[in-house]
Amino acid sequence: MCRWLAHFGEPVYVEDLLYAPEHSLIRQSQAAREAKLAVNGDGFGIGWYGARTEPGLYRDILPVWNDRNLRSLSRQIETRLLFAHIRASTGTATTRANCHPFAYGPWMFMHNGQIGGYDIIRRKLEAMLPDALYRKREGGTDSELFFLLAIANGLEADPEAAILKTIGEVVSVADAAGIEEPFKMTAALTDGARLYAIRYASGDKAPSLYLNCDNGSALVVSEPLDGIADHWTPAPGSVLLAFEAPDLCTPRQTAIPLRP
Repeated sequence: MCRWLAHFGEPVYVEDLLYAPEHSLIRQSQAAREAKLAVNGDGFGIGWYGARTEPGLYRDILPVWNDRNLRSLSRQIETRLLFAHIRASTGTATTRANCHPFAYGPWMFMHNGQIGGYDIIRRKLEAMLPDALYRKREGGTDSELFFLLAIANGLEADPEAAILKTIGEVVSVADAAGIEEPFKMTAALTDGARLYAIRYASGDKAPSLYLNCDNGSALVVSEPLDGIADHWTPAPGSVLLAFEAPDLCTPRQTAIPLRP
């Protein structure tokens, strides 16, 4: 499973989150503690917002610990909203198009988990995309597909309703196909002004997700960056969290039913 972090609040240099902590995302790429696989070496990506409404992306297929360009960029990029992701593939190819985060207009999305039976129901789910969004599909991951389905379901007008509807559609299609493997996910979604975090599983326990607040900034992570779980708040087992100004430390919580 992948590892990721999302920061929203006071501007921070990327290296202060990506490299500096004791159990940083770079360290997690080779020694994750709360994932099925300890090594996450199937590519990486960062996404951030500056003065423009659309995010910048830097993604590559190298293991993140081998990318010296990322280290250099991380020392210079300062941002109020950062996504960072290290990938452990669940079956799709290691290509740049399959590396997170994904972007569409002002929106950015990253994901950890897997749609159970994806190889069986992929065609059905892709057929639910309007032609215009299907043409935007660059890779083959279930993550990118979920993002595009959420856009098709009205993400720009009502993000929370679109996320819940998309989860429900995926679960319904899997149930109809007789898929027993659960749909598990943690994910982060933003338009640069709001941050949404998702933790959900249709069956077994959802992947790990933790929250922290420092100086009014929200930090959402797959694993505690200091390696000390007691310093962090675990996200509830099935929840959609919405972080909005002015109080980023008290996200609005919406429970996600087992079968939305």
